[in-house]
Amino acid sequence: MAAPSGDNVGGAGKHAENPPSARRLLTMNGSRIDSRELFATEREIIIAHGEDNYRLRLTSQNKLILTK
Repeated sequence: MAAPSGDNVGGAGKHAENPPSARRLLTMNGSRIDSRELFATEREIIIAHGEDNYRLRLTSQNKLILTK
């Protein structure tokens, strides 16, 4: 799914895929979600927006990168 990049996303460059039916609950404080909850088990999440999918990645330097 993900093409290799220059970032060390997921430790050794690999990450476990969650099964499509996996569900998690996230706590919201108003309109705020703590990124630690988003990245609790993975360093990359897929955001479905309409018909498009976006990748939100946490880099080894603790930065967020959003790509289409």
